[in-house]
Amino acid sequence: MQRKIVISLSEFYHVYNRGVEKRSIFTSKPNYERFLKLLYLANGTNPYRYDEVKNTPLKNINRGNPLVAIGAYTMMPNHFHIILKEIVEGGTAMFMEKLTTGYSGYFNRLNDRVGSLFQGTYKAQHADYDQYLKYLFAYTHLNQIKLIEPNWKENGIKNIEKAKEFLKHYRYSSYQDYIGIEREENLILTKDEFPEYFLSVFEFEDFTKDWLNFEYKL
Repeated sequence: MQRKIVISLSEFYHVYNRGVEKRSIFTSKPNYERFLKLLYLANGTNPYRYDEVKNTPLKNINRGNPLVAIGAYTMMPNHFHIILKEIVEGGTAMFMEKLTTGYSGYFNRLNDRVGSLFQGTYKAQHADYDQYLKYLFAYTHLNQIKLIEPNWKENGIKNIEKAKEFLKHYRYSSYQDYIGIEREENLILTKDEFPEYFLSVFEFEDFTKDWLNFEYKL
């Protein structure tokens, strides 16, 4: 199927995909941890064998030159979102191929299944103006609140402090990286390739707080 938009060098995109028939693609902690590591490993020009580096810290893995710059991401039980910038011609396609193929092979072997895991090729939206790109940082980082309040976007959040605490401890997104938590996964992001929307942790927290208090429909 032909993609509706053309991925261009130095442009920003929201890329995402979900499980075929909306099935869960992350069903356990090891699933999430595998995908997290693949976000780093797949974003490089060097080939790799996962079994050879699975216990190696990210900082000690030579993945080669990055294919894209990743600004934000989140993983949900049946889908994922990534905000990225193409920094190598064709880098987005190469990165997404390595990421989804690597994860699909692992998931299928683990669950003794065959066939496609994802709903076709990845989807992409061009973040072609500044306000939309900034909005995507909110959308991506707050997406996981649906796990504790499924209708929060329509009805508002019942307990803001509970939601903030949930976000703070949710490992499977880049939210922790923006609130100053030091962790290995900091290396997944290349923040300096994106506009400086958040010059400090406080600015990012104010930004997300505004969205947590805002009722909106997508």
